[in-house]
Amino acid sequence: MGFRKAGTPVFALPALSFMVLALAGCPANNSSAKAAKPPQQASAPAAMSSVRAPAASAGSASHPSSPSSSTPSNPAAKPSEQALIDAVESAYASGTAHYRNGEMQAARTDFDHAVDLMLTSHFDLKKDAVLDDEFNRVVDEINGLEMEALKQGNGFSPKTEPSPVDIANDVTFPVNPAIKAEAIAELKTTRSDLPLVINDPVASYIAYFSSRGRGTLVHALERANRYHDMISRILAQQGLPQDLIYQAVAESGFQPRAVNSRSGARGMWQFMPYDDYGLERNSWVDERFDPEKSTIAYAKYMKELYSQLGNWYLAMAAYDWGTGKVQRAVQRTGYADFWELYHRGVLPQETKNYVPIIIAAAIIAKNPKQYGLDSIAPDPPLAADTVTTDYQINLHLVADLVGATVEEISDLNPSLLRLSTPPGQSFDLRLPAGSKALFEQRIAESPLGKRDSWRFHVVQPGETLAGIARDYHVTPSEIAFVNQMQPGDALAGTDSLVIPVPPATTWRTGARRTAYRVRHGDTLITIADRFDITVQQLREWNRLRSHVLRAGRTLYVSEPARIVRSRHSRQSKRTTKRGATTSHDSSSRKHQNSTHASSSASHRSSHSRGGSNDARTAALKDQH
Repeated sequence: MGFRKAGTPVFALPALSFMVLALAGCPANNSSAKAAKPPQQASAPAAMSSVRAPAASAGSASHPSSPSSSTPSNPAAKPSEQALIDAVESAYASGTAHYRNGEMQAARTDFDHAVDLMLTSHFDLKKDAVLDDEFNRVVDEINGLEMEALKQGNGFSPKTEPSPVDIANDVTFPVNPAIKAEAIAELKTTRSDLPLVINDPVASYIAYFSSRGRGTLVHALERANRYHDMISRILAQQGLPQDLIYQAVAESGFQPRAVNSRSGARGMWQFMPYDDYGLERNSWVDERFDPEKSTIAYAKYMKELYSQLGNWYLAMAAYDWGTGKVQRAVQRTGYADFWELYHRGVLPQETKNYVPIIIAAAIIAKNPKQYGLDSIAPDPPLAADTVTTDYQINLHLVADLVGATVEEISDLNPSLLRLSTPPGQSFDLRLPAGSKALFEQRIAESPLGKRDSWRFHVVQPGETLAGIARDYHVTPSEIAFVNQMQPGDALAGTDSLVIPVPPATTWRTGARRTAYRVRHGDTLITIADRFDITVQQLREWNRLRSHVLRAGRTLYVSEPARIVRSRHSRQSKRTTKRGATTSHDSSSRKHQNSTHASSSASHRSSHSRGGSNDARTAALKDQH
């Protein structure tokens, strides 16, 4: 991008400040971290120290301290507490050792185990200051390591490669007369809507990309097919030459998450952080990383540059160096021609290289057989569905709902700086092609205010409520309650479950609670005040027709899942209550399994999700 590059760019995934490894409910058996070796500077910090320091922030994740050689004891800890801390530290130390060796799957398993030890202990972590401190420190440190792994490309997304302009920018490659002669001959039959030329600078880069730089160019051209149709459409809409697509080869190699750490340039078209290109940037979203929106911004900007300079190569030079600088060079020399400016030495070296690299890439790409590129395997074209959200939803839940991985959802939405859509802001969320209907059907089951942390689980044969709860670090009773089940219910005939994973920030406040057991002396007003909700919400969520509360009754104190129950399953339940035999109930369950035609609180069909408020009200009435 114009007046942007200082030194060799470093490519990395943008920092994600929302990644929560343990409390985001990532099952240990569903980890997707890649086993790529982390950089040496990303050594894991010790989770505990004898002097309690503030928890590590995401900003300090790139410079963590080295791990201690032994686990220091906490003088304030009781023997039983210290034993738990020692076990947690042992699991954490094992995880950091795997992390340093690039063994991400093993590291993730150890980190999950460290957190599980805390969550499954008999201690009340919220009331035990020592263990609460240890728990939050471990979670913070694990999150910091995960974010560092993401930045380095060994977390959720593959590490980006240097672009052709990066690896070739400082290359001095002699002109091969034979290659130059062949290129001149090929140019006569090469069709382009740009004024392609062959001269010594272009010929030298053709020679370079035909030999030492071949791999980088091949990878860029393979990725190009993923975005070709989208870029071609936008260029046509703006009335621009189609071969401007090869400028993306030079800028980023068609990598939406390309980052220049020194200049701040970002995205496929390497826009700078300053100036207004019509791309939104905030703490949640950076549209410079959005392939389509950044391409629209690029096309409009190039159209403006051409209107000012009247020459496509000068427009490219201005994109790299700055419009004002190019105009002053033209005024100083009297030549509005890139090659004249090139030979008169008024351009910086990077800009002198920039345009020949783009031309060389275009000529090679348009003559694949001559340059041995006819056998490359292009990426499939990008295909996606889009839903517009104005609420916060974490990408783990999105992946759950559509049966994809978090990596797939993240790759489809590279403009997200966190693993979540922004709250209270419209966002076009891209989903795998063909999954929009499934998403809309399943998302209706999760309350609007819980989509930032709750999960969705498709039940597999042989799974138990206890096992699922363990994977997501919640309790069986919590899952049962929000799904309008009993903790001891079997999962036969259950297609899916909503998982009430609490936000990490609410663990110490106790805000994770979805249910409350009424005590003597409680009133609707005192309960509503305690959980910062309204009396009307209590009445609606629990179908209350009276202000009288019976001690021991369980009430929803946050919006429950919207479970749809069919008429058949409710009738079956009433029949059972009147004295139907167990065999009848078993037969009913088998029937539901085989037909997927009915659903109840614990037997939900994939054909009956999403439902209306009336259906939800009926379900709650049955429950109570």
